[in-house]
Formats: sequence, structure tokens, C-alpha cells
Amino acid sequence: LEAIEGEVISSALFANGIHVFGHHPKDGSAQGMFCANGQCAQCAVIANGVSVKSCMTKVEPNMIIESIEGLPELKLNVGDPRFSDIKEVETDVLIVGGGPAGLSAAIQLGQRGIDTLVVDDKDRLGGKLVLQTHKFFGSIDDCYAGTRGIDIASILKDELITHKCIKVWLNSMAMYVFSDKKVGIVTDGKKYSIIKPKVVLNAAGAREKSLVFPGNTLPDVYGAGAFQTLVNRDLVKTAKRLFVVGGGNVGLIAAYHALQAGIHVVGIIEALPEVGGYQVHANKIKRLGVPIHTKHTILSANGKEKVESVTVCKIDDGFKPIQGTEKTYECDTVLIAVGLSPVNEFFQQAQQAGMRVFAAGDAKEIAEASAAMFNGKIAGMEIAAVLGKENKPVPKDWYEMANTLKTHPGTINTPVYDSYPETGITPVLHCSQNIPCNPCVSVCKQKVLSIPGDSLLEKPELTGQDCGGCHKCLYICPGLAISLVDYREDPKNPIVSLPYEVYNYKYKKGDRVLLTDYAGNPLGEAVIISATIKKTSRKTQVIKVQVPKTIAKQVAGFRIQKGEVALLPDEISWGKITDEGIVCRCERVTAGEIRTLIRSGIRDMNQIKSIARAGMGSCGTKTCENLILQLFKEEGVSVKEVTLNTIRPVFVETPLGVFSNILK
Repeated sequence: LEAIEGEVISSALFANGIHVFGHHPKDGSAQGMFCANGQCAQCAVIANGVSVKSCMTKVEPNMIIESIEGLPELKLNVGDPRFSDIKEVETDVLIVGGGPAGLSAAIQLGQRGIDTLVVDDKDRLGGKLVLQTHKFFGSIDDCYAGTRGIDIASILKDELITHKCIKVWLNSMAMYVFSDKKVGIVTDGKKYSIIKPKVVLNAAGAREKSLVFPGNTLPDVYGAGAFQTLVNRDLVKTAKRLFVVGGGNVGLIAAYHALQAGIHVVGIIEALPEVGGYQVHANKIKRLGVPIHTKHTILSANGKEKVESVTVCKIDDGFKPIQGTEKTYECDTVLIAVGLSPVNEFFQQAQQAGMRVFAAGDAKEIAEASAAMFNGKIAGMEIAAVLGKENKPVPKDWYEMANTLKTHPGTINTPVYDSYPETGITPVLHCSQNIPCNPCVSVCKQKVLSIPGDSLLEKPELTGQDCGGCHKCLYICPGLAISLVDYREDPKNPIVSLPYEVYNYKYKKGDRVLLTDYAGNPLGEAVIISATIKKTSRKTQVIKVQVPKTIAKQVAGFRIQKGEVALLPDEISWGKITDEGIVCRCERVTAGEIRTLIRSGIRDMNQIKSIARAGMGSCGTKTCENLILQLFKEEGVSVKEVTLNTIRPVFVETPLGVFSNILK
């Protein structure tokens, strides 16, 4: 097989068409990618005779990769091992996580000359920003709105490294917090160090939630974060036909990234009556031809060794499946995007140890990355004050902006086009919801656009000033929700400029496209008269079409993929749906097994762990704890009655020899 230098094993295997990495020792079930983050061991393979997590281990020339069939053999190291001393490092501040919150906090500390150590488990800084190829919302001045996440990561990193008081350890995991207020760190999977900080900031982000349904552990059922890691970081086309479960921002953005990678998005389902993410995200992919099914749930992922199809159905107001509404769609990947949980075990343990500890970003509260940056800035300044390096209070407008950036989407409205002029050239705004966003106003030098009042949450409006047709608002809009209508050449058949970024579906002059309105409804066909991209267009292409005046202002995009026709589903055994799903994927424990224990009167997760082994596996309950809590709720048990799992060292699986610093 061939691989790219620096690529991890899992991505190299995916690129070579290998998605099944082994079989589970308990039931022989196929194993493959799941978290792509080193938090489980579903992707484990044997590399040069040693069992490793393929998502965290880089390929080497002539490396021999074997699948794991059952339990791998533990080979004994015979000889006289030599040990090195364990390094102990003192620092003013330890920041766990080099994402938007951690970097923003570190910059504040660096500006005040505070000795800071940033540790991150990846090989570059930025956290999830390095996986985000889309343009961000918010404000240009406050959080780089209109700039792509991967570029924001570079901006923050470049500012960070200007501060000599900040040290960065990459490929480094915080393993545990000890009672003597020290923190164990493992670097490169083999070097163990102990950190003694005065203050700790937990900016470790969030982990993805999962769902229980038959087929939920098949290879190619995984989360949006894993998908974006493979597609956006490692540039691997992971699928041909993708189905998304979850209509929040994460699911909607992942669907868009899939289209950009040349992957057909079969559909998206959302349990609520409306998507939970920004409506402009939803409308953007609906215009491209992706169907979104609200008030739907997944019944099963179907296949033997891999995903072959997915079965979904409508749900009632109580979120119960409605029999007779089942539909099955052919796909090879099911992407689960049903929310995030803060990575807070590090924070909890630091608190128990009596350390001065702060949290920021998703590790504190799930919100947009723009909000994480602001919360990081605030945490950095608060930590500086605790250390006596800052005597001014955190600016009030910082707190206000942080709250604004994490505001939930507002009411959905239908855009009104009657007031737009029908002479000259004019931008047309297809925003249908109040969200924190203003880059179009900020870049308009002609003052054609403005936001009423002082709130970042109001939708932009036309001021009446003449538009010069610079297209800057079209280039920068994160939702691709602005078009330009030019009446100057032919008032009856104006030219409409549309933003386009899906370059794996290429369009050129002369191609015929099906135009759509802001929500993806068809308006009719047109021929592309121009398709251009400029150095100043923020990697956004401008597609121009000439259309009748009667629809010009409604045109907001065009289809790039056809709609899907459901297959006839196999007969469904409704009684098995809730019990057959795997809750603990590491130990292959089903919902039915855990329900039986709950119904017997057990209220302690540690007891369930001892009896059924749920939570005994590689991920250490990171995936199954929320699912078990959900089962308690379904059985009518209050969460207050439930004793949670005891967090035990270490946070991530680590070979025992690492803590001895054995020299090799």
C-alpha cells in the first residue's frame, strides 16, 4: 500500500479503500473508525507487531499493518530495561488544549509576560479550527468573521509564538491530576513528564455524543469530528454516499464539507420540527440539492461488515417512531451529529485536588468557536488577575460579546424582496434568521448595508446608497446568503451573481443549471454566462446567470445533485429496535442488557460496569455514560438517583512502561 509521509495509519487505510480494521473478540463484529481522536480503540491495528490506535499512529516506510482478529497477543520485552528520570516542570499556568479557547487565553497571558505551558494532543495548534474550511460568523473585529476556521487557527498560532513566555507541547496528553496538585503529561505516546502549575485552564473542548440503534457500531458509522478529520485534515475522500443524522450546526456544516469533498449527501434527518443549526447553513445545502427531513429519527444502519443502507422514519410529538413511515436509503456512511458533551473530567479532578482551575470554550459550555475565542480571552484575563499580573477588570463588553456569540438562532422568517431596487446593481440578502453576524456590513465601503441598532443579532438591511458592484459582501458572507442583481445591461433580464465553493462539482460557462430560491425550491433552468474566481474573492467563485426580472431577486443558488428515491425497507422488528443497539461499543453491551439491570433496581453505574462491563473498555465510559443515563431516563429513573461512574486514572489508555520512562 502507499501512504503520504506524516499520515496516520487510519487515513492511509481509508485512502486505500480499507474501512474494516479487525473484528471484536466478544462477537466477531467488524471494527473500524469511530472517534479519530485517540479516545477509544475501535480503530486499533497491529503495526510492526504492536497493537496501536491507527488514528493516532503515523505510518512509517515498510511498516507491516495487520488487522486485529480477537484479542491481540501481548509480547514480552526480554532484557534489562534502562529508565530515565521523570522531568518535573514548574509553570505559572498550564493550558490543556490548543484550540480557539486555549490559544486566545494563552495570548492574553503572553501579553502580560506570564509563564505558560500549552499542551495539545494533536501535531498542530488550532483544535477543531484546523478542520473547519468554511467561513465563520460573528464580527470581523472581534472573532475574524468571514475568515475560514483553518485560517483563524494560523492567525492565533502566529500571534501565540511571538510571546517567548509561552511554551507549546504538541502530541501531548494530560493523563491525570494528582492529589498533590501535579499533572501527568505523556508526549509522543512515550515520554512522561509531571507539571506543577499555579493555575490550570481546561480548554480541552468537547466530545461527540452518540446514539443507540441497530447497526450503530458498523464500520463507517461515526461522528462529524471523525469525518472532518479524515476529509479536511487528511484530505481523504471517505465515502461515496453519506447520510447525516442531526441537523445542528455540526451536522449541517459536515454535510457541506462532504459536498466540497465530492461526496453525495443522500439526506439529513433532524428529530425537531426545525433544524437546530443556523438556517443559512441549512438553506445553503438545500439549495445544492440536499434534502432535510425534520421530525425524523434513525431506525437502523444496515449491512454486515459495513454500512450498505440506512432506515429512518417519522416521529410523533413525543419523539416516538411512527410505524408505516419507514424509508430506507442506499448509502455507505452514516454520520452521527447529535450534539457535544464538554470534556470536563480534567476540570473536575483539578477541583477535587484543590487546584486553582478555570474552564473555557466547549470544555465549559458548548457554543460556536467564535464564542470559545471570547471565553478564552476572558479566562486569560481572569487568570492574570488571580496571579497578580492584571489589576483591571475584564471589560464589560467582552462578557456582552461572549453572550451574543453563543446566542441560539432566532425565529425563522421568509425573506421579503419587494423593497429592493430594480435599477443599477443591488445586493439581495437571503438571510431568514437573526444570528450573530455582520461581515457583509463591515466590508461594504459604499455603506450600502447596515445593521439596525447596536445589536450584532439583527439582520442587515439596505441603506439606499448606490452599490458599486465590488462583490465583497458576496465573497465574505459565511452563509453564502447574498446574491447581486445587475439591471444595468438588460433591465428585463438582469444578471445574477451567485457565490459558489463546491469545486469537486465543477461548473463553467455554458453549463445549464437548475436555479433555486433561498430555501432550495426550484425556480427554473438557466445557462451560466460566467464562472470566475479572483485572488480577492476569499476562495469563493462567482457564478453568473441571466434570468427574467420576475425571478431575479429570488434566485439564491442552484442544484448540484439530484433528489433521492427511498428503497423499499426490509420488514422491521419494532420490538427489537430499542434493545439490540449497542450502548458500550468497547465491550459490546446492548441496551437490552443494561435495561434489565436498571429494572432490577440498580442505580449505580459502577455496579452496571462490574456486572455487564459497560464502561470497562478503552474509552473509559466517554461514549456510553450519556447513553446509559438516557436509558435511566427512559425507564423513569431520575438522574438524581443515579450514581455516576467513578473517574479513575488515566484519562486515556497508556502503556504501563511509559510511566517508567523506559529508554529504547
